Amino acid sequence: MGGLYYEEFSIGMRFEHLLKRTVTETDNLLFSTLTHNPAALHLDEEYMKGTDYGTRLVNSCFTLSLMVGVSVADTTMGTTIANLGWDGVRFPKPVFVGDTLRVETEVSDMRESRSRPDRGIVVFHQRCFNQRGEEVAVCKRTALMKKKAAA
Repeated sequence: MGGLYYEEFSIGMRFEHLLKRTVTETDNLLFSTLTHNPAALHLDEEYMKGTDYGTRLVNSCFTLSLMVGVSVADTTMGTTIANLGWDGVRFPKPVFVGDTLRVETEVSDMRESRSRPDRGIVVFHQRCFNQRGEEVAVCKRTALMKKKAAA
């Protein structure tokens, strides 16, 4: 399924995305090294054995990217013009290698563009959960969306 146009969204609309993803060691290693993040908490298992967590934490930027990415097919694929920002990004629980993540999205606000009548702005409240139902990430994503008439 492709993304929805601005007019097809409504405040309160909810998506429980069917795609789930089990995070692998390779995901964490590649994301951390590709983004030049050498933090021991992501890469050094021996170091992390001496911490409260006892094992490496998955890079939180990977978790944010995965949360947004999983939502794209149902919400904005082919109909978004640009991401305008992410607000209120939080990680209430850590993600570990082997966790399986699922994502929910709710439209929390929307308005027509003031400067471009062929576009609208949609705010998505996105939440990510692990296999135990614990919330591991949350954000509000603001996207500039195409209108049907402009397609």
